[in-house]
Amino acid sequence: MAAAAVHVAGGGLAGCEAALQLARFGIPVTLHEMRPERGTPAHRGGALAQIVCSNSLKSVVPTTASGLFKAELEAAGCRLLEIARACAVPAGAALAVDKDDFSAGVEARLSEDPLIEIARGEVTAPAADDGETWIVATGPLTSEALRGRLEALAGGGLHFFDAIAPTVTLESLDLDILYRAARYDRGEADYLNAPLSVDAYRDFHAALTSAARAEVHDFDRSFLFAGCQPVEEIADSGPETLAFGPLRPVGLADPRTGERPHAVVQLRQENREGTLYGLVGFQTRLTRAEQKRVFRMIPGLERAEFVRYGQLHRNFYLDTPRVLDRAFALPATPGLRFAGQVTGVEGYVESIASGLTTAWILAAELLGKALPPWPSDTLLGALLHGFLFDATAPRLSPMNVNFGLLPPLADAPRGRGARRRRREALAQRSLSSLARHLRTPALQRLLAADSTR
Repeated sequence: MAAAAVHVAGGGLAGCEAALQLARFGIPVTLHEMRPERGTPAHRGGALAQIVCSNSLKSVVPTTASGLFKAELEAAGCRLLEIARACAVPAGAALAVDKDDFSAGVEARLSEDPLIEIARGEVTAPAADDGETWIVATGPLTSEALRGRLEALAGGGLHFFDAIAPTVTLESLDLDILYRAARYDRGEADYLNAPLSVDAYRDFHAALTSAARAEVHDFDRSFLFAGCQPVEEIADSGPETLAFGPLRPVGLADPRTGERPHAVVQLRQENREGTLYGLVGFQTRLTRAEQKRVFRMIPGLERAEFVRYGQLHRNFYLDTPRVLDRAFALPATPGLRFAGQVTGVEGYVESIASGLTTAWILAAELLGKALPPWPSDTLLGALLHGFLFDATAPRLSPMNVNFGLLPPLADAPRGRGARRRRREALAQRSLSSLARHLRTPALQRLLAADSTR
């Protein structure tokens, strides 16, 4: 194998997508992953593209932001979404995967590519100043040594706290109490639902808010990521906040009675065999003993077997609008590029998109081709070229992709059903704009180097 033209540090979603995209354009890659030699607080073992939180990649409905975002990425030839669809498990209108199958599928695709070499071992100081080219995609749990090196080069870093929900076994659940349904009848009835009466909900809320919480180093509530708040933090904000939030029962009437409970806890299938289920929206930092005690108060979960407990961990990222250039490089060290959550994106698919984008920018440079940015009226452009480089706020706060990032419509729908029609129009505009972008001469010259076409 020829000497690697690019080193990618980090075998998570962003790093694996970046490696596959670079190889797609004929560029040799060495993909570095420190696990299993050096672990993290959240990962298990050394599997590549390991999903540690929810197994859901969110909606596939094109009139949702997450669904439109996937459609954009698939139009661009995203590799990991292709693998995810092959590893899908039932999840209604969402794309959820068997975590182990997905990880194995990604690792197999990487291992089979003759232009990709997988190297195990910690990277502490990428040698970009020696003429090498690196993409750092080490994610929010970047090792202490590398984090220190990056903070020194970038003049500082940021962090926020992220949480993981627990997983239980199907055989330990009481299926005489739980019922299958999908909220608003979207997709198949793939979710298990635990109904809570008013009294059961109040007892659960009281136990949850008074339960012991694990201490986390440097924890500051203001640094919690808004899209992944621990369930107890949500409960602290008011007695009915959960009932109007992750436990809202809208569209989840019990088919056995026809009545809607006061609140509903949903469980989503997490593996292909359907033997493991995750508690939707139950990210937590309760101690393990308290998780077992409090979550077993949920009807149908009285004897739940926890195969993974929830936890809270500290995530590291850079202040992108102030330290990186538009090629996701450090201006003083252009051989050092970044992708994934370390740039300030949040979410699995957002990380994949970041890996693809940084790889395309770098591939175009290495092949001597110009590459215009994603159009601003696509979610790819609005997130990766707009939001991440918006220096209006004094501090970058990670954000999932959403319709609010897109420029407004010239003639926005009004009246009844305006919200749905607005999203349909935004989705149509975005996909049309992306299709035109991919047909431009600059993109066609890059795509002509695609060895997989």
